[in-house]
Amino acid sequence: MAKAGLSAWIINGTDPHQSEYVCPRWSSRHWISGFSGSAGTVIVTMDKALIWVDSRYFVQCADQIKGTVFEMRKLDGPQASRPIDFLAENFSGGQKIGISAETLMIAAMERYRSKGLVVVATDDLLDAIWTDRPAMPENPVISLDDSLTGLSVQQKIINLRNKGHQSKEDYQLISSLDDIAWILNLRGSDINDTPVFLAHLLIGPDCVKLFTPMARFKDTKPEGYEVLPYDAVADELSALKNVTVRLNPERINMKMKNALDKAEGVSLSNGREYSTDMKAVKNETELDGMRVAHILDGVALVNFLALVKRNEFDFTELSIAKALSDEREMEEEYLGPSFGTIAGFGAHGAVVHYSATEETDIPICGNGLLVLDSGGQYTCGTTDITRTLLFGEATQEQKEDYTLVLKGHLALSSQVFPKGTTGHQLDALAHQFLWQRGMDYFHGTGHGVGHRLSVHEGPQRISSKQGTGEPVALEPGMVISDEPGLYKEGRHGIRIENLVAVTEAMETEFGKFYTFEVLTCCPYERDLIVKEMLTDQEVDMVNEYHRWVRDMLLPMVEESSRDYLIQATEPL
Repeated sequence: MAKAGLSAWIINGTDPHQSEYVCPRWSSRHWISGFSGSAGTVIVTMDKALIWVDSRYFVQCADQIKGTVFEMRKLDGPQASRPIDFLAENFSGGQKIGISAETLMIAAMERYRSKGLVVVATDDLLDAIWTDRPAMPENPVISLDDSLTGLSVQQKIINLRNKGHQSKEDYQLISSLDDIAWILNLRGSDINDTPVFLAHLLIGPDCVKLFTPMARFKDTKPEGYEVLPYDAVADELSALKNVTVRLNPERINMKMKNALDKAEGVSLSNGREYSTDMKAVKNETELDGMRVAHILDGVALVNFLALVKRNEFDFTELSIAKALSDEREMEEEYLGPSFGTIAGFGAHGAVVHYSATEETDIPICGNGLLVLDSGGQYTCGTTDITRTLLFGEATQEQKEDYTLVLKGHLALSSQVFPKGTTGHQLDALAHQFLWQRGMDYFHGTGHGVGHRLSVHEGPQRISSKQGTGEPVALEPGMVISDEPGLYKEGRHGIRIENLVAVTEAMETEFGKFYTFEVLTCCPYERDLIVKEMLTDQEVDMVNEYHRWVRDMLLPMVEESSRDYLIQATEPL
């Protein structure tokens, strides 16, 4: 920093594609701070090392940076602050602030500039000190058959070109990894649990260029696109002439923006990738695949839960997660987890994104609740489910807390809403019963889920926070989670999560109305439900859901699991 004339250095922990989860090469936040969560911003000055995290990671981050030079700052709550405000307060006098050009998105640069900050996008300083930094991965890709995707690569490219033509755009530059995988019907393994591969994609009027190592295509033949080296994208962009290029400023980095600035007569059209909206609305083939994936997942989950309830083994947080993984792996269509399993027992369940390690792993014994959040990648779809499990005897407080969360979960999944409704408008449904008792949770209620892709997918969401850009209306075919929770620090946590698909409900003189189809197929924790706190309608909803779960899974689960399934789905 001193040699480069920089007063501060920003590490946002992402990669050149603004990915939520990153491959080892771009695990920069973890490498420098020791904090292993999926979100957070590091700022190193000449006399400080600071890290900002949100409420999901307060406990985890404080523990992981203990004894280091790092200080934790909070993005949520009464002591909330923002990294950009810290920079504005301390470096508004023209001091240079550095950041890797590859990991700085165009929109983020504009936000820094709007605060009067002098941010310099440079080569990554970490390369000079991270001496064993991993290389960029070149793992093979596989091509999905149209029978799994519902649309061919050629059809998707035509649809994208038509969208661009309507807006008078010649080229589309795409760096979002799940968008690229979806457009080209390819899947990779560069990032753990997310079947994507590092690449950039340029779609022109008569060309499609994929920038990624050719070594990936040993067993897959590129069809309908040309493969060029990953780093060749900058030269290709700077060589464009007199064209309009559409790009998403939130997902295109400054290294590529600098290349476009060198091109002759190139104008930019800013906007979200057309493919993001297309990908979010699943076609019937994709929806059928998601339905099958959730039934297969339900079989594994019930076999696992029956094993746990038989009380034949002494589990810890790590070993119970392994037992669930073992059950999923018995299904030949299972490809691997869709994210790292969260298994938090007792007080650990109150840590929203708790991740058990050998140092933190505790036995699951005595009385307590286990928050178990997991998911799978299957050949035909992606799952994400959370169940809160009871071990031993529950307190009245735990039962009432669980039932309040369940009531919000049911209220959201059963809601009928008019066309044009956003997730932001529906979010209060899941919170309402907690609010009435002066309680709340602070994470989002719902995130989109991809088809054999990212477990977190936009643009749809259900959250009290508006986020950046215009709120996105929910449309039939979108798959989204329904996961309210409650977390009491030092005591217990509760979360209940199903995936649901937006579907048409009715059309009246007032317009079209939508509702949700529940995809997840697994019993709730019946022994934690206080029936007297439920309305007759809510009781019917639980009983109807459990009847569906029993009918779907009873012929498919192991014989030793049937007694558990019958008991777990008995009417309230």
